[in-house]
Amino acid sequence: MTKNTPNHTPMMQQYLRIKGEHPGMLVFYRMGDFYELFFTDAEKASRLLDITLTKRGQSAGKPIPMAGVPYHAAEGYLAKLVRLGESVAICEQIGDPATSKGPVDRKVVRIVTPGTVTDEALLEERRENLLAALYETETGFGLAVLDLGSGRFTVQQLDTDEALTSELERLHPAELLLDEDSGLPERLDLQCGITRRPVWHFDLDATTQLLTRQFGTRELTGFGCQDQPLAVGAAGCLLQYVEETQHSALPHIRSLRVERREDAIIIDAATRRNLELDHSLSNQPQHTLAGIMDRTATPMGSRMLRRWLNRPLRDAGAVSERHATIDELLNQRAFPALQETLQGIGDIERILARVALKSARPRDLSVLRGALGTLPELQQQLTPLTSPLPGVLSEKIGKHPEVHDLLQRAIIEQPPMLIRDGGVLAEGYDEELDRLRNLSQNADQFLLDLEQRERQRTGISNLKVSYNRVHGYYIEISRLQSVKAPEDYVRRQTLKGAERFITPELKKFEDQVLSARERSLAREKSLYTKLLDHLAEHLQPLQNCAEGLAALDVLCNLAERAETLDLRQPELKREPGLEILDGRHPVVEQVSSTPFVANNVRFDEKRRILIITGPNMGGKSTYMRQIAIITLLAYAGSFIPAKAASLGPIDRIFSRIGASDDLAGGRSTFMVEMEETANILHNASEQSLVLMDEIGRGTSTFDGLSLAWACGVELATRIRAFTLFATHYFELTTLPDEYPGIANVHLDAVEHGDSIVFLHAVREGPANQSYGLQVAALAGVPKDVIKRARQRLGELEQATQQHADQQQNQLPLFAAEPQESPALDMLREIDPDDLSPRKALEQLYLLKKELEQK
Repeated sequence: MTKNTPNHTPMMQQYLRIKGEHPGMLVFYRMGDFYELFFTDAEKASRLLDITLTKRGQSAGKPIPMAGVPYHAAEGYLAKLVRLGESVAICEQIGDPATSKGPVDRKVVRIVTPGTVTDEALLEERRENLLAALYETETGFGLAVLDLGSGRFTVQQLDTDEALTSELERLHPAELLLDEDSGLPERLDLQCGITRRPVWHFDLDATTQLLTRQFGTRELTGFGCQDQPLAVGAAGCLLQYVEETQHSALPHIRSLRVERREDAIIIDAATRRNLELDHSLSNQPQHTLAGIMDRTATPMGSRMLRRWLNRPLRDAGAVSERHATIDELLNQRAFPALQETLQGIGDIERILARVALKSARPRDLSVLRGALGTLPELQQQLTPLTSPLPGVLSEKIGKHPEVHDLLQRAIIEQPPMLIRDGGVLAEGYDEELDRLRNLSQNADQFLLDLEQRERQRTGISNLKVSYNRVHGYYIEISRLQSVKAPEDYVRRQTLKGAERFITPELKKFEDQVLSARERSLAREKSLYTKLLDHLAEHLQPLQNCAEGLAALDVLCNLAERAETLDLRQPELKREPGLEILDGRHPVVEQVSSTPFVANNVRFDEKRRILIITGPNMGGKSTYMRQIAIITLLAYAGSFIPAKAASLGPIDRIFSRIGASDDLAGGRSTFMVEMEETANILHNASEQSLVLMDEIGRGTSTFDGLSLAWACGVELATRIRAFTLFATHYFELTTLPDEYPGIANVHLDAVEHGDSIVFLHAVREGPANQSYGLQVAALAGVPKDVIKRARQRLGELEQATQQHADQQQNQLPLFAAEPQESPALDMLREIDPDDLSPRKALEQLYLLKKELEQK
C-alpha cells in the first residue's frame, strides 16, 4: 500500500487514512453510484469478483489501480466476498457534495465479516451463521459463540483438544476469533476463517465489565458462568468485535447461555462426519440426515431442527416431552393445519435482529406484520392440545396485538424494497408527512385555486400563476394591467410585455413545495427510524415469540416426517441397554432404488459387543450407522425409523468408520485410524455407543489382527461400551468363547453361480465366508484375474490345511505347563514355627521321598 503523503490528492489522502484504519479488509469507498476499490484492494477484488481492473489518474506519481461495483448491486458482490472468507469495510459519503469545499466527508458505517453478516442476501436461510471466539490457556479453552442474526449467545469451557475439535465440528463457525499468540491453527485442523485479536481483549476483568454493561447487570452469576472464566474472556472479546463491526447498539443480545457437554450426547468430530448429520461426504445436502428430516415451514424452524439433531439431549424428561407432543399432533391430526399457518410466518427471528441493528427494510416489517397477524389463528389451533409442551409454547408465542396494530397503521400493504425513495409509511400515520406529500403531489391544484382567488381579488382577468426552473413560482400580469397590482405584490422580473410578481403566500408555498419532496423523504426516514426504535422496545417478547414459533415448527415437522416416513415413538428407559426392532437407515432408505431390509439389534448387561462379519457390500456399515442414527434421533426428540425401540441412557456416540490419508498433516490412513481408535478407548464408558469398522486393516495382517483383538477385549472387559465391531478377521469370531458379553452376528449373502446376492439381513452367529472374490467380480475385475485368484485361494487353503495337519503330528513347540509336584503341596502346609527338630527331620525325609517318586 502506498503511504499517505502530501503527494497524494486530498481524496486519496482521505481514502488512505480510512484504509489504514482497516488493514486486512477490503474498503468499499463510496463515490457517487459506485463503491470503488483502489491499489491492492482493487487488484484483489478484480481477481475474486471477476470485475474489470482499470487505472484512475495518478497519485504520488504512479497510476492508481481501481475497480468498482455499482451501489445498487453491492449486496451480490458482498455475498460472494463473504463466502470467500473476506471482510469488507463499507465507507459511505456522509457530507453534502454541494457544500463540501474539499473531498466529501466519508466514514465507515459498517464492517461485513463472514461471522457478522445479517443481511438476508448474504445468508443461507436454513443454516446458522456463527461467530466464535476462543481463548486458550494452560488449563483449557473458553469458547463463545454468537448468532448475530438471532442474538443467541452461548459459552462453554472445554478441557481437551478432542473436546474443542468436536464442538467446532458441531458448530461450523463462519469466523473464529483467536488471540494474536494462539498456535491453534498450526496444531488443529480448523475449517473456518481466522481473525486475530489482541491478547488483552480476552482479559477477564475488562470482558466482565463489557458483558455486564451489555446485559444491564452487576455481575454474571445469574447466567451460570461464574465458574467459567475462560468462557467469559472469549465472550467479552466476541462482543467487543461485534460492536466494532456493527457500529450500532446490540439490544437483541440480551443474555448468555452456558452449554455443558455433559447435558448432551457427545459426538466427536469424526463421528459427525461419518454419520453425515448435516454435511454429506459426497457434498449432496439432500443425502444427509437433516436433508431427509427437514420439511419445516420456516427458515428459523429449519435452523432449530439442525441444532436439535446436532445436540441430542441426555435429559430423558425433556426428550419425552417432545415425543409426547409429536404423538398428540399425530393422533389429533393437528400438524397439517399448524404447518399451513406457519407457512405465512417468515423468518422473523432474523428480521428482529435487523430491527435491533436498525437495518430492517420495509419488506421485513411487512413480513413481521403478516406473521403477527397469524398468531390469533395459531393460538386457536393450539388450544385443543393438552400435552405440556404446546401449552408452554403457546404462552411463549403470545399474540402481540399492540405491535401488530402499530405495523398495520405504519406500513403500506406492499412496501418498496428500500426506504431510500420513500413511499413506505401509510397515509394517516403522520399528519405532517401527509401534508408534505399533499404539497408535492397536489401543487397544480393549489396553483389553480390561487390563480382564481387572485383574479377575483385584483379584478385582473388575464392574471396567470406560473413556474419556471430559473425563477420559481410567480404571478404574471401584462404591462398595462400591472398598475393594478396590490401592495403585497413584489416585482420579481420585468419582461417586454409583462411584469412578474411574487406574494408572501406564493413565496411560502414555493418554499414548501420545492422542499416538500426532500422534507417529506427526510421526515419519512426519521419516522421509520423511530418506528424501528419503538419496535426495539418490544424485542424481548418478540424474540421469545420467534423462538416458540421455531420450536412449534420443528415439532410439527417431526410429526409430518413420522407420518410420511413411517417413524415410531421410541421408549426411553433408565436401565442400560438398547433394543431396536426392524430398524432402518432413514437416508439410505429414501435414496435407494431397492427396498430397504430392516434389522434388529439388542444390547443388554450380558450382551455388550456384537462382532459383525459378512461380505463387503453386505451392509455392515449401513447397519452400524443406522443404529447410531436411530439413537441420535430418539434423543433429539424425534420418532425413529423402526417398528419399536427401547433405549437406555447414552452418554456418547463414537465411530471409527473409514479413513483416508491426511497428506497435509503427514498422517497415513493407519495413523488416522489409530488416533480415532485411541480416542474411543480413552473416552468411552459403559453408557457409550461405539461403532468400530475394520480396525487394523491399514497394517500387516498379524499386526492388524492383534490390534483388533486387543481393542475388542478392552471394550468388552474394562470399558463395557455397547459396541458394534465389524471385521473381516474371522479369528475374532472366537472372542465370545473366551470373554463374556460378546456375541457374533453376520450380514447374510448367498452365492448364485459365480456371483453373489446380498440379503442385507442380520443373523446370529459368524459368517461362514467372506465372498471377497464374488464382490471383486461384481466390481468389474476381469474374469481372468478372478480365475487366477480363485486358483491361488485354493492353493493357500490347501497349504494351510497341510500345515495344520503337520502341527497336530509334531511335538508342541513349547512344552505344556508341568504338573505341580505333591512335594510342593506338602511344603506349603508346613508351619516351621510349630516343628520340633525331630519333626522337622521327619518332614525332610518325606519331602525327599516324594521328589524321588516323582
